[in-house]
Amino acid sequence: MNQPRNQFDSVYAQAGATYNEGLRKYMLGVYNYMGLGIAATALVAMMFTQNPDMIRFVLGSPLGIWLPFIAILGLGWVGPRVIFSGSQMAAHAIYWAYVAAWGLIIGPVVGIYAGAGMANMVYEAFFITAAVFGSLSLYGYTTKRDLAPLGKFLFMATVGLIIAIILNFLIFKSDLMSVIVSSLVVIVFSAMTAFETQMIKRLYKDGQEHVNARASIFGAFALYGTFATLFIHILNLLSRMRS
Repeated sequence: MNQPRNQFDSVYAQAGATYNEGLRKYMLGVYNYMGLGIAATALVAMMFTQNPDMIRFVLGSPLGIWLPFIAILGLGWVGPRVIFSGSQMAAHAIYWAYVAAWGLIIGPVVGIYAGAGMANMVYEAFFITAAVFGSLSLYGYTTKRDLAPLGKFLFMATVGLIIAIILNFLIFKSDLMSVIVSSLVVIVFSAMTAFETQMIKRLYKDGQEHVNARASIFGAFALYGTFATLFIHILNLLSRMRS
Protein backbone atom coordinates (compact mmCIF):
# COMPACT_ATOMS: atom_id res chain seq x y z
CA MET A 1 0.00 0.00 0.00
CA ASN A 2 2.92 2.34 0.61
CA GLN A 3 4.43 1.94 -2.84
CA PRO A 4 1.89 4.01 -4.83
CA ARG A 5 1.98 6.77 -2.23
CA ASN A 6 5.78 6.83 -2.34
CA GLN A 7 5.69 7.03 -6.11
CA PHE A 8 3.27 9.97 -5.96
CA ASP A 9 5.43 11.65 -3.31
CA SER A 10 8.44 11.25 -5.58
CA VAL A 11 6.60 12.77 -8.54
CA TYR A 12 5.41 15.73 -6.47
CA ALA A 13 8.88 16.26 -5.02
CA GLN A 14 10.41 16.30 -8.50
CA ALA A 15 7.74 18.74 -9.72
CA GLY A 16 8.40 21.00 -6.75
CA ALA A 17 12.14 20.95 -7.36
CA THR A 18 11.62 21.79 -11.03
CA TYR A 19 9.30 24.68 -10.10
CA ASN A 20 11.72 26.08 -7.52
CA GLU A 21 14.65 25.89 -9.94
CA GLY A 22 12.60 27.59 -12.64
CA LEU A 23 11.51 30.31 -10.22
CA ARG A 24 15.10 30.83 -9.08
CA LYS A 25 16.31 31.29 -12.67
CA TYR A 26 13.40 33.60 -13.42
CA MET A 27 14.11 35.87 -10.43
CA LEU A 28 17.83 35.80 -11.24
CA GLY A 29 16.93 37.00 -14.73
CA VAL A 30 14.91 39.88 -13.23
CA TYR A 31 17.82 41.00 -11.05
CA ASN A 32 20.31 40.57 -13.92
CA TYR A 33 18.28 42.90 -16.15
CA MET A 34 17.95 45.36 -13.30
CA GLY A 35 21.67 45.17 -12.51
CA LEU A 36 22.55 45.90 -16.13
CA GLY A 37 20.27 48.93 -15.98
CA ILE A 38 21.96 50.22 -12.83
CA ALA A 39 25.39 49.64 -14.40
CA ALA A 40 24.34 51.61 -17.49
CA THR A 41 23.12 54.47 -15.29
CA ALA A 42 26.42 54.44 -13.41
CA LEU A 43 28.31 54.76 -16.70
CA VAL A 44 26.16 57.73 -17.69
CA ALA A 45 26.81 59.31 -14.28
CA MET A 46 30.57 58.83 -14.75
CA MET A 47 30.35 60.62 -18.10
CA PHE A 48 28.75 63.59 -16.39
CA THR A 49 31.31 63.65 -13.57
CA GLN A 50 34.13 63.78 -16.11
CA ASN A 51 32.53 66.38 -18.37
CA PRO A 52 31.06 69.46 -16.61
CA ASP A 53 30.04 70.83 -20.01
CA MET A 54 27.50 68.01 -20.27
CA ILE A 55 25.96 69.11 -16.97
CA ARG A 56 25.71 72.71 -18.15
CA PHE A 57 24.24 71.55 -21.46
CA VAL A 58 21.51 69.46 -19.79
CA LEU A 59 20.71 71.91 -17.02
CA GLY A 60 21.12 74.98 -19.22
CA SER A 61 17.72 74.42 -20.81
CA PRO A 62 14.46 74.83 -18.88
CA LEU A 63 13.49 71.42 -20.25
CA GLY A 64 16.82 69.81 -19.35
CA ILE A 65 15.36 68.07 -16.30
CA TRP A 66 11.68 68.22 -17.18
CA LEU A 67 11.92 66.22 -20.40
CA PRO A 68 13.54 63.17 -18.75
CA PHE A 69 11.11 63.51 -15.82
CA ILE A 70 8.12 63.56 -18.16
CA ALA A 71 9.64 60.66 -20.12
CA ILE A 72 9.98 58.63 -16.91
CA LEU A 73 6.33 59.26 -16.01
CA GLY A 74 5.16 58.44 -19.54
CA LEU A 75 7.25 55.30 -19.86
CA GLY A 76 6.20 54.22 -16.37
CA TRP A 77 2.58 54.38 -17.54
CA VAL A 78 2.84 52.78 -21.00
CA GLY A 79 5.85 50.53 -20.32
CA PRO A 80 4.03 47.58 -18.72
CA ARG A 81 1.45 47.54 -21.53
CA VAL A 82 4.13 47.46 -24.22
CA ILE A 83 6.19 44.84 -22.38
CA PHE A 84 3.28 42.42 -22.12
CA SER A 85 1.49 43.13 -25.39
CA GLY A 86 4.22 44.27 -27.81
CA SER A 87 7.08 42.40 -29.39
CA GLN A 88 10.09 41.17 -27.44
CA MET A 89 12.19 43.86 -29.15
CA ALA A 90 9.70 46.54 -28.08
CA ALA A 91 9.84 45.28 -24.50
CA HIS A 92 13.62 45.62 -24.45
CA ALA A 93 13.42 49.03 -26.14
CA ILE A 94 11.00 50.33 -23.51
CA TYR A 95 13.20 49.11 -20.68
CA TRP A 96 16.37 50.69 -22.03
CA ALA A 97 14.56 53.93 -22.89
CA TYR A 98 13.42 54.01 -19.26
CA VAL A 99 16.98 53.44 -18.06
CA ALA A 100 18.23 56.21 -20.38
CA ALA A 101 15.64 58.68 -19.07
CA TRP A 102 16.68 57.94 -15.50
CA GLY A 103 20.32 58.31 -16.53
CA LEU A 104 19.61 61.86 -17.71
CA ILE A 105 18.15 62.64 -14.27
CA ILE A 106 20.73 60.88 -12.11
CA GLY A 107 23.80 61.69 -14.24
CA PRO A 108 23.76 65.49 -13.79
CA VAL A 109 22.87 65.15 -10.09
CA VAL A 110 25.83 62.83 -9.45
CA GLY A 111 28.03 65.11 -11.55
CA ILE A 112 27.10 68.12 -9.42
CA TYR A 113 27.84 66.27 -6.17
CA ALA A 114 31.15 64.97 -7.50
CA GLY A 115 32.11 68.43 -8.74
CA ALA A 116 31.38 69.85 -5.28
CA GLY A 117 33.70 67.30 -3.65
CA MET A 118 30.86 65.17 -2.31
CA ALA A 119 31.46 61.98 -4.28
CA ASN A 120 31.67 60.01 -1.02
CA MET A 121 28.09 61.03 -0.25
CA VAL A 122 27.00 59.56 -3.57
CA TYR A 123 28.69 56.24 -2.73
CA GLU A 124 27.15 56.28 0.73
CA ALA A 125 23.69 56.93 -0.70
CA PHE A 126 24.15 54.09 -3.18
CA PHE A 127 25.16 51.56 -0.51
CA ILE A 128 22.33 52.64 1.80
CA THR A 129 19.91 52.28 -1.10
CA ALA A 130 21.31 48.84 -1.95
CA ALA A 131 20.96 47.71 1.68
CA VAL A 132 17.38 48.98 2.01
CA PHE A 133 16.35 47.62 -1.37
CA GLY A 134 18.05 44.25 -0.88
CA SER A 135 16.57 43.60 2.56
CA LEU A 136 13.02 44.56 1.55
CA SER A 137 13.19 42.70 -1.75
CA LEU A 138 14.25 39.61 0.19
CA TYR A 139 11.33 40.15 2.56
CA GLY A 140 8.92 40.46 -0.37
CA TYR A 141 10.26 37.24 -1.87
CA THR A 142 10.14 35.16 1.30
CA THR A 143 7.14 36.46 3.24
CA LYS A 144 3.94 34.41 3.39
CA ARG A 145 1.91 37.56 4.03
CA ASP A 146 -0.17 38.76 1.09
CA LEU A 147 1.07 42.25 0.21
CA ALA A 148 -1.44 42.77 -2.62
CA PRO A 149 -3.78 44.94 -0.46
CA LEU A 150 -0.97 47.52 -0.28
CA GLY A 151 -1.23 48.12 -4.02
CA LYS A 152 -3.93 50.82 -4.04
CA PHE A 153 -2.38 52.68 -1.11
CA LEU A 154 1.08 52.67 -2.70
CA PHE A 155 -0.32 53.88 -6.03
CA MET A 156 -2.21 56.77 -4.44
CA ALA A 157 0.76 57.65 -2.23
CA THR A 158 3.03 57.72 -5.28
CA VAL A 159 0.67 60.06 -7.14
CA GLY A 160 0.50 62.36 -4.11
CA LEU A 161 4.28 62.42 -3.78
CA ILE A 162 4.77 63.23 -7.46
CA ILE A 163 2.40 66.19 -7.10
CA ALA A 164 4.23 67.34 -3.94
CA ILE A 165 7.62 67.12 -5.70
CA ILE A 166 6.36 69.18 -8.65
CA LEU A 167 4.74 71.81 -6.41
CA ASN A 168 7.84 72.17 -4.27
CA PHE A 169 10.09 72.43 -7.31
CA LEU A 170 7.93 75.04 -9.07
CA ILE A 171 6.28 77.00 -6.25
CA PHE A 172 7.35 76.42 -2.65
CA LYS A 173 11.07 75.76 -3.13
CA SER A 174 11.22 74.81 0.55
CA ASP A 175 14.16 72.86 2.02
CA LEU A 176 11.92 71.62 4.85
CA MET A 177 9.30 70.36 2.40
CA SER A 178 12.05 68.72 0.36
CA VAL A 179 13.19 66.78 3.43
CA ILE A 180 9.63 65.79 4.35
CA VAL A 181 8.81 64.65 0.81
CA SER A 182 12.07 62.69 0.44
CA SER A 183 11.47 61.00 3.81
CA LEU A 184 7.98 59.95 2.71
CA VAL A 185 9.31 58.75 -0.65
CA VAL A 186 11.86 56.53 1.10
CA ILE A 187 9.13 55.04 3.33
CA VAL A 188 6.65 54.49 0.50
CA PHE A 189 9.17 53.10 -1.98
CA SER A 190 10.71 50.82 0.63
CA ALA A 191 7.26 49.26 0.99
CA MET A 192 6.96 49.33 -2.80
CA THR A 193 10.12 47.20 -3.07
CA ALA A 194 8.59 44.38 -1.04
CA PHE A 195 5.23 44.69 -2.79
CA GLU A 196 6.74 44.61 -6.29
CA THR A 197 9.04 41.70 -5.51
CA GLN A 198 6.13 39.56 -4.33
CA MET A 199 4.06 40.61 -7.37
CA ILE A 200 6.92 39.74 -9.74
CA LYS A 201 7.39 36.38 -8.05
CA ARG A 202 3.70 35.60 -8.56
CA LEU A 203 3.95 36.41 -12.27
CA TYR A 204 6.15 33.36 -12.78
CA LYS A 205 4.45 30.56 -14.74
CA ASP A 206 6.11 27.17 -14.57
CA GLY A 207 7.05 25.91 -18.03
CA GLN A 208 5.88 29.04 -19.88
CA GLU A 209 9.19 30.51 -20.98
CA HIS A 210 7.70 33.09 -23.35
CA VAL A 211 5.51 34.53 -20.59
CA ASN A 212 8.35 34.44 -18.08
CA ALA A 213 10.72 36.24 -20.47
CA ARG A 214 8.35 39.20 -20.64
CA ALA A 215 7.62 39.09 -16.92
CA SER A 216 11.36 39.23 -16.14
CA ILE A 217 11.73 42.41 -18.23
CA PHE A 218 8.70 43.90 -16.51
CA GLY A 219 10.14 42.94 -13.13
CA ALA A 220 13.43 44.66 -13.91
CA PHE A 221 11.52 47.69 -15.20
CA ALA A 222 9.53 48.01 -11.97
CA LEU A 223 12.38 47.33 -9.55
CA TYR A 224 14.87 49.53 -11.41
CA GLY A 225 12.51 52.52 -11.14
CA THR A 226 12.01 51.87 -7.44
CA PHE A 227 15.76 51.58 -6.82
CA ALA A 228 16.50 54.80 -8.76
CA THR A 229 13.79 56.69 -6.86
CA LEU A 230 15.12 55.50 -3.51
CA PHE A 231 18.67 56.49 -4.47
CA ILE A 232 17.76 60.04 -5.52
CA HIS A 233 15.81 60.73 -2.34
CA ILE A 234 18.26 59.08 0.03
CA LEU A 235 20.99 61.20 -1.56
CA ASN A 236 18.82 64.29 -1.08
CA LEU A 237 18.25 63.46 2.59
CA LEU A 238 21.97 62.92 3.21
CA SER A 239 22.85 66.25 1.60
CA ARG A 240 20.13 68.14 3.51
CA MET A 241 21.17 66.67 6.84
CA ARG A 242 24.83 67.60 6.29
CA SER A 243 24.38 71.04 4.78
